[in-house]
Amino acid sequence: MKQSDELATQILSVIQLIPQAKIATYGQVAKLAGLPKHARLVGYVLKHLDATSTIPWHRVVNAQGKISTQRCNEKGEKIQQLKLAAENVFVVNGRISLKQYQWLA
Repeated sequence: MKQSDELATQILSVIQLIPQAKIATYGQVAKLAGLPKHARLVGYVLKHLDATSTIPWHRVVNAQGKISTQRCNEKGEKIQQLKLAAENVFVVNGRISLKQYQWLA
């Protein structure tokens, strides 16, 4: 196993732990995976996640509580925002309240 695969596995195993209706930041996931200061690596791993994956990638946001604008459905709707809304996590003015929804592991 390559080191990069091992790091991705560490990151994804932390993301698997984020409870429904909670969010974590890229930096928080990196720290919990034993990779402090590697928030960008978390983003990279999630960007390359297979579309059929069951990993709850949608529960990871940036440090300001902003969601990714990368993944949209055929209607142009932000998939992450839809998935979070289905868990009663709401985006207001482009942000999610970390105070209200952040997972405190």
